[in-house]
Amino acid sequence: MKFAQICDLVDSAAAREIDHAGLVGTWLNSNPDTTGIARMSVQEVDGKLTLQTLATGPDALIDWGTAELQVYGSSPTSTTAAGFECRYDFGFAETLLQGMLLKGLMVLAQIHTFKDDSNRIPFFVREYFALEHGRF
Repeated sequence: MKFAQICDLVDSAAAREIDHAGLVGTWLNSNPDTTGIARMSVQEVDGKLTLQTLATGPDALIDWGTAELQVYGSSPTSTTAAGFECRYDFGFAETLLQGMLLKGLMVLAQIHTFKDDSNRIPFFVREYFALEHGRF
């Protein structure tokens, strides 16, 4: 099989670059009462995109550190970034983040699984983020 859906058929297999400029910046959670991720910063470092994630904590934000992003277009011929994914491994747990640009917002899907013996249930969260603009 060479394709799984009609949009997989393309005329040219030429290498393409994805314009990821729309992902770069600081993204703020639209829910001020979130108990999860509060902000994310997407930066370009040496031609690759990285994500720094800050989550809410009891006294201050918790810095998850940075992870390299895998960037995706919206189709096999798209040259504009439509989303990304990355993983954070905390030892006791692992989190898969999948972001998608939608009408100027970042829709972030979070899939959390626990690797310890805590009997915590794996869980899924979806939240919305807006790009920090600094105009006000």
